[in-house]
Amino acid sequence: MRFEDAARDHAAAWFDGGGFRRELATLVAHPTESQDPRGAPHLLAYLEEAMIPMLDGMGFETRVHGNPAGAGPILTAARIEDPALPTILTYGHGDVIRAQEDRWRDGLAPFELREEGDRLYGRGTADNKGQHLINLRALDAVLAARGRLGFNVKVLIETGEENGSPGLRTFCAANRALLAADVLIASDGPRLVPDVPTIFTGARGGALFDLRVDLREGAHHSGNFGGLLADPAIVLAHALACITDARGRIRVPEWRPDSLTPRIREVLARLPAVEAGPALDADWGEADLSPAERVFGWNSFAVLAMVSGVPEAPVNAISGHARATCQLRFVVGTEVEDIVPALRRHLDACGFEGVRIVPAERGTFPATRLDPDHPWVRFAARALEAATGRTPHLLPNLGGSLPNDCFADVLSLPTIWVPHSYAGCNQHAPDEHVLRPLARDALLGMTGLFCAIARDGGPTEGAHV
Repeated sequence: MRFEDAARDHAAAWFDGGGFRRELATLVAHPTESQDPRGAPHLLAYLEEAMIPMLDGMGFETRVHGNPAGAGPILTAARIEDPALPTILTYGHGDVIRAQEDRWRDGLAPFELREEGDRLYGRGTADNKGQHLINLRALDAVLAARGRLGFNVKVLIETGEENGSPGLRTFCAANRALLAADVLIASDGPRLVPDVPTIFTGARGGALFDLRVDLREGAHHSGNFGGLLADPAIVLAHALACITDARGRIRVPEWRPDSLTPRIREVLARLPAVEAGPALDADWGEADLSPAERVFGWNSFAVLAMVSGVPEAPVNAISGHARATCQLRFVVGTEVEDIVPALRRHLDACGFEGVRIVPAERGTFPATRLDPDHPWVRFAARALEAATGRTPHLLPNLGGSLPNDCFADVLSLPTIWVPHSYAGCNQHAPDEHVLRPLARDALLGMTGLFCAIARDGGPTEGAHV
């Protein structure tokens, strides 16, 4: 029997025998909320009690590092079979978004895995515990079939991604030798459609900031002062309206990227529509771009929250303050350092000098994108197609944001992301879940990809540098 077939059989037997469900339940049981102080002690426990025993059993040398930003700890692991062999770096994050316990439907709890039909519910099933579990067990299947990998693997598991990955970039910069590799192969985010593998090679960046209008202390009776005092909510609403037009088309000149090249448009034109989620608004966004170009090839501006006065108990008074929390999702070709200054110039030019911009302390990810024709992209696509029988969908970048800049920019690696979830998984929402058939398919796909690296050493061009 070919070792590829033996590895596939091993992976399938582990999954079908309940291994995935059992191990995922153990991972989900750790309440690793990085945005809530109550999650702090569980971050280290996740690494020490769940990840290290698994990696030790696969012959990895492990080490837990303090976070240079004082946030959650970082785990590194390495299995070096021969320095002359190619080295793969893989990544995952053990922290999860806030649990939102009171919003899960009856019968479900965020930190207890529940199975209903093809769905496995629990916080972290999709983002990201289930995804790095699949990748580690795919590597284990290759080991079981061959007794060795035939390549080197390094692992990085952080515990702060949901809080903006504080300290990760600094950690990578200080540990370039420890993390040196030929390629990053990791998993996060959703497939474009549930039954077809997806590859994305970068991510849109994200910039978070508040717009504030602070006119006076206290509120003043609208009967006495209406028409005499400026309303901060109205001022803020007009300031927001100058950032986009009525259909959300961005008006800030520097926020309109130049990176939607003919080649990127060609790649995006091959993609199907997303099959899960709400109905799309055909009259929203850039009118001359396709839906795929709007979300994967362009920038988008969103108002995440707005407040003035006390919405829960409004009174007949003109507020003194108004605030909007805003976000720009941006692709490569957008100057990160000029995002806020460009907005400042635009607001001033539109007459809104009094609107303050307050950047968030955390939560900003730079944009990244690997050439879709890079040898590692072609190699991974061929391997996944051979393993699953379906040609993967190729995205130049994820529509969302993740810390890919740490790997692409700081460590100078080609980055291959193979997501194992789908758009309807309720990621970051109550009732988060993963689909069992998708997870099984992803496990077999990653097993095939790692077998291809074991057999061929990666692409003939640029496999080992």
